[in-house]
This record gives sequence, structure tokens and C-alpha cells, in this order.
Amino acid sequence: MAIFLMLVGFTLQGMVPITLTAVGEIIGQTAGLFNIGLEGILLVSAFAGALGAAAAGPLAGLAIGMGVGAFIGLAFAFVSTYWKGTQMVAGIGINMLAVGFVEFGMIRFSSNAGAFTIPAEQHLFRFNTPFGLLSPIILVALILPFVVRWFIKRTRAGLMLKAAGEAPEAADVSGINVNAIRMLAATVGGALAGLGGAYMSVAWFGFVTKGMSAGRGFIALATVVFSGLNPILALLGGLLFGFFRSLGLVVDTVPGFPLPAEFLHMLPYVVTLLVVSGAIGRVRFPKALGVPYKRE
Repeated sequence: MAIFLMLVGFTLQGMVPITLTAVGEIIGQTAGLFNIGLEGILLVSAFAGALGAAAAGPLAGLAIGMGVGAFIGLAFAFVSTYWKGTQMVAGIGINMLAVGFVEFGMIRFSSNAGAFTIPAEQHLFRFNTPFGLLSPIILVALILPFVVRWFIKRTRAGLMLKAAGEAPEAADVSGINVNAIRMLAATVGGALAGLGGAYMSVAWFGFVTKGMSAGRGFIALATVVFSGLNPILALLGGLLFGFFRSLGLVVDTVPGFPLPAEFLHMLPYVVTLLVVSGAIGRVRFPKALGVPYKRE
């Protein structure tokens, strides 16, 4: 029972950055923007959140991480909409910039070039539960997909969001500012990815390294594909990744386990590949996804 409770706790902790980032990307893709720079947003936001928490406390760190993510999302949207840039290239640029920026930041702000550690008193508080000490951000990640699903399906603003990605010409004719909708969607998506990144450093690990994102941004993209732009299924994908990631961590605490922990550590990535391979041909994305809107 102790091992089971530990597994559930680790699963909940591990699903947060994947779920938040995937839900944010679903908002952006629903509006027609495809951002593969999520890995970079997670990494930069984790570093910015760590700096903010060390200087002004954990809530400031989370806010700064969200702000940095929102700014990167806004910059990506501006390049993709008003400059008509190639969204794939813009996303790759974000990822490359993030690696260099964080590595430089480690050298500039930390005595240890490999990591920046947040003082223990500046970590976000956690609740004591039967599954261990858990962050309140976990509740946000569990509830948010249902809120976003309701917003997209049941509100007028959600309909406008879908129109911007599905039929931007028709949306424009009806008086909707397609580019403004897309920029707002990408900014919100970036903020959620930023929260996921700041969560990792401020509310989970307590430190940041240049390899901290560890492919989570790409797994979030795979989760979006798996979900078919359904935020609730994105939550399921996040839990799935968190579960398989947790198996390796739990096995490390079990002496004499028959399988090597290294094998279980690679399972999340193998499962992600298999899930995407099975879903990629069955998912219907917005017709104007990745296509800049040019007014006739």
C-alpha cells in the first residue's frame, strides 16, 4: 500500500507540466497556431521562476514564470501572424534560444554552472496528503482541462477561437479579428506552459538545470495529438506520462526488483511514441492550422 500511495503521488507530480503545457497548446492550435517551442518555454520559465522565487518568494516565482511564458507566446504569435513567419521555424528558434539563454544564466547567476538551487524556505508550500506532500498547482492542473473544455465548447468566445483556426476567412467576414484572437490564444498558451515550467523549479524539484525540461515540451505536443485537441484527454495523457515516469522512481526504492530502473525510466518516451503513432492519422486538426491568415 505504501508503494501504491507513493506511485499515485509521483504520478500527480509528474503530470502537471505535461498537462498545463498541452492544454495551453490546445488553446493555441484551436485558433490555428502550431508552436513546437514548448520545450524552450518550459526551460526558460523554469529558470526565470527559480530566479524570481529566490529573490521574492515562490508566488513571485510562479508569476514571473507565467509572465515569461506569456511573453514568449506573444512574440511567437506576432512573428506567425503579422510577419507571416513559418511557425515551425519560429518554434525551433525558441528551443535553440532557450538552451543558450539558460546555460548563460547559470554561469551568470549561479556559482554552480550546472544548476541553480532555490533556498528551501522559498519553495512553494505543499499539502500533506496520504500520497505525500503535494503542491496546490496539482489541483490547478486537474481542474483546468475541464474549464478549458467548457470554454471552447460552450461559450461565444470559444466559438470565435475555433472559427479563427477552422475558417479564418469566414470569421473575418463576420467581424472577428483573426490575428488578435490568435495572438491572445498563443499568449494564454505560453502562460500555461510558463506555469508548468515554473512549477518544476519552484514547486517540485527546487532547482533548475539546463536539461530540466527533459523532452516534456515534445511530450506535451504528442499529448495534444493524442487528445485530438480535447483538454480532458490531454489530462489523461499527462497522467499516463506521469504514471510511467513514476514507475522508474518507485522501483529505485524497491530492493531486488526484477527489471532495471533504467528500462522503466525510458518507458514514458516509448509509450508516447506508440500512442502518437496510433493516433496521428485519426486526429482532425483545424483546417487553417499553421497557415498565416492573409486578408484578401
